[in-house]
Amino acid sequence: MIAVLSSVWALLLGIVLIMLGNGMHFTLIGLRGGIEGFSATELAIVTSGYFAGFLSGARLTPVLIQRVGHVRVFAALGSFMSAALIAFTLLAEPWAWTLLRVLVGFCMSGIYVAAESWLNNAATNETRGKVLSAYMIAQTLGIIGAQGLLTLGDAGTSVLFIGASILVSVSFAPILLSVTPAPVVEVARPMPLHRLFISSPLGTLGIFLLGSVYATQSGMGAVFGTQIGMTASQIALFVAMLFAGALLMQYPIGWLSDRVDRRQLIFGASTIGATSCLLGWAFGGGLWALMAAAFFAGGVTTPLYALLLAYTNDFLSSEDMPAASGGLVFTFGLGAIAGPMITGWAMQQLGPFAFWLVLAVTFAAMALYALYRMTQRAPIPVDETESYVGVLPTASPVTVEAAGVWASEQAEANQ
Repeated sequence: MIAVLSSVWALLLGIVLIMLGNGMHFTLIGLRGGIEGFSATELAIVTSGYFAGFLSGARLTPVLIQRVGHVRVFAALGSFMSAALIAFTLLAEPWAWTLLRVLVGFCMSGIYVAAESWLNNAATNETRGKVLSAYMIAQTLGIIGAQGLLTLGDAGTSVLFIGASILVSVSFAPILLSVTPAPVVEVARPMPLHRLFISSPLGTLGIFLLGSVYATQSGMGAVFGTQIGMTASQIALFVAMLFAGALLMQYPIGWLSDRVDRRQLIFGASTIGATSCLLGWAFGGGLWALMAAAFFAGGVTTPLYALLLAYTNDFLSSEDMPAASGGLVFTFGLGAIAGPMITGWAMQQLGPFAFWLVLAVTFAAMALYALYRMTQRAPIPVDETESYVGVLPTASPVTVEAAGVWASEQAEANQ
């Protein structure tokens, strides 16, 4: 593992710094939006703007890279994102923040495509699984660490936004100064959704629902905390717990994934998520009850993403995996746009604790559909399934494709 990290440490360091800046900005939107008096619905639209930009960036960035090259696209998107983070403090209006979030989402998606292309190019068939795992850990640690940095300043001033901008700007130095010659970026055209659904109904619908869950957790968690009167430090801890659980729960779920019917595991993980959210709704008056609910609800979200990808790949040929990866990323993005808007409307109508109710219903829908699919299709023998590899919901089609190819190769090698 040390030998693997020695070849990609600069890329991983840059990713950690990027995630520190981006993770700060995600929570800051909820904190500062509450100070500015934005409603839950307005902040939901702002949140969805990020994922709309992210979705468009995943489609357009490969074209830009093919035209002008990795380095130029990477540097340009980094500059725009750094400027956008500072601009949030200049005009505190929902429409302006929505546009800025679209821009930040577009830039982050493009940054992921470029960075993950370099990372994938630096890995070999033997090391790709370890590199992807290290990448996932680096991203998660960056998001968690960002919440700690939020306690060092006042969200009511521009200091934390400037800090996030600086981190994003600095993050490009280790990447741009150390990368090898840029690889060719070829992202397959996404598989049509109807074909994807026919191949794997549970995988397709599950990814859509999980997009809603992930975007609601990461984008509306701070809004929820603000509306129930949490302090800035408590909100930072709450958001950190949403991601901390994934670090501990990724391995056991991944281990089980290669040994049992994945539909049973999807059902079980979704049930844990739904139960945790219901407990957060019922006992949310206690701080530590909220933290526990966040830990388990957030803890199953990231593993479920990788699990649904692996399950979908079980029904695809290796030739179809790249196109399916693009379709799944697109489907996830649609759910991520819809989730915060539904949650924001519910919080506006029913109060802030509707945050937990929407999450619980979404997890429950996933669990029930997994249960239904068990009655419609015989399980695939465990020794014929693709290998599980941890992939974050924020990954671009580049990493999702690479993970699918690696999983297919590992499955064939183990047969």
